[in-house]
Amino acid sequence: MEKRGRILVAEDDRKTAASLRLYLEHANYEVLLAYDGGSALRIARQNLPDLAILDWMLPQLSGLELCAMLRAESSIFIIMLTARTTEDDKLRGLNCGADDYVTKPFSPREVVARVTAVLRRNETRNGGDRHIIKFGKLKLNHSSHEVRFQSTVVPLTQSEFSLLEVLMRSPGRTFSRDHLMDKAFGADRSPLDRTVDAHVKNLRGKLQRAGADSSLIHTVHGIGYKFTEPDNDA
Repeated sequence: MEKRGRILVAEDDRKTAASLRLYLEHANYEVLLAYDGGSALRIARQNLPDLAILDWMLPQLSGLELCAMLRAESSIFIIMLTARTTEDDKLRGLNCGADDYVTKPFSPREVVARVTAVLRRNETRNGGDRHIIKFGKLKLNHSSHEVRFQSTVVPLTQSEFSLLEVLMRSPGRTFSRDHLMDKAFGADRSPLDRTVDAHVKNLRGKLQRAGADSSLIHTVHGIGYKFTEPDNDA
């Protein structure tokens, strides 16, 4: 039977890691284990998992650091595991790019259910291809590095493409300018990348010339930008 997906579990407690592996494999997922952040990063880069489950308090690289690094260079889905329960802690996890958040102690069945829900939501939205993001007549293909509005290709620079992808992967979520640039470019950001407003202005203009509504990228005054999901027939 074909596996439902490849899951990276980064957890330094070996008993917890073994339990998660057992339940995930029983649910027909392929599982990769790592017991520290450095190993998890190497495994992710070599094996390209569909989703990563990251413990917050990993040695070498923390779960937060690992989350930010993975998010800067891939579209992998991320679930954070942590005993931290304050609202600020949860926001830190989500702001580093996590898709979901599970607090300890937890049931392995709950984690499997969260994994399945995250992957299913993406399959439903993107027609089963995690590399394609589509809203209305606007479609972004991560694999081919192409954006189209209806049948028209929108010619974007690398910076514009990266910014649009970050925004489209979290519709309705407001990003500050600095946070948006960090998520789009991470450690590879150059001095030219600091002017996010200029990139967004150019991106809006190109979308508009292709026939899309430039207001898809909405300015949140005093904060930054968000992607406003259009009606399907827009």
